Amino acid sequence: MRLLVINPNTSEAMTAGIGRAARAVAAPGTEVVAVQPSFGPRSIEGHYDEAVAAAGVAEQVRACAPEPDAVVIACFGDPGLDAAREALAAPVLGIAEAAFHAAAMLATGFSVVTTMTRTCVMAERLVQRYGFERTCRGIHGTDIAVLELENAQPEAIARIEACAREALARDRSGAIVLGCAGMAELTATLQQRLGVPVIDGVAAAVKFAEALAALGLRTSKAGDYARPLPKEYVGWARPLGW
Repeated sequence: MRLLVINPNTSEAMTAGIGRAARAVAAPGTEVVAVQPSFGPRSIEGHYDEAVAAAGVAEQVRACAPEPDAVVIACFGDPGLDAAREALAAPVLGIAEAAFHAAAMLATGFSVVTTMTRTCVMAERLVQRYGFERTCRGIHGTDIAVLELENAQPEAIARIEACAREALARDRSGAIVLGCAGMAELTATLQQRLGVPVIDGVAAAVKFAEALAALGLRTSKAGDYARPLPKEYVGWARPLGW
């Protein structure tokens, strides 16, 4: 199968890391194609960044031909997820949604450890949207900038570990969800140190996407996920129209 993994930010180093994390868990025979938008923020650390990044996801969805067997949106805010599901028949998974589902299968309660504290409210809204209010027991920011994770230094890893330990104790959680795709390559190290399940949404989304594709399941085209209505787009967005 062909799996398209979209990094919604424009960091080439992060796209490469996300691609490595996806390929590390992909089944034999799964071709992972990791891409990023041609425009937008280097990192996504707020509502404005996320709005622009969602348009970048739409760009990459429109550019993919032939349509892949499944798509993963590799940013914890799941930007552009509904738009991509409208545009494609293939299953489209966001890494936050996938991580929450995986964590809820492994523990009665989980905590999220993310990057900037200012994005914790954004993660809380996703928890509410996806219906995990009863199992997500806390969302914790490390105030590590996303781009610091392009080449995470020992100090940054130690801060993430310390935040996760505090979250496990304070929230009485049994698992940790990593709240940034840039943390994907730290998963094994953190799981070994913490002794609890540590869920990387990139890996979880890849495996769920493979499963849905293997089952022959497609995105429903009934109701709000029907294909976008044909209309003219103008200006820089002209190529995104249908």
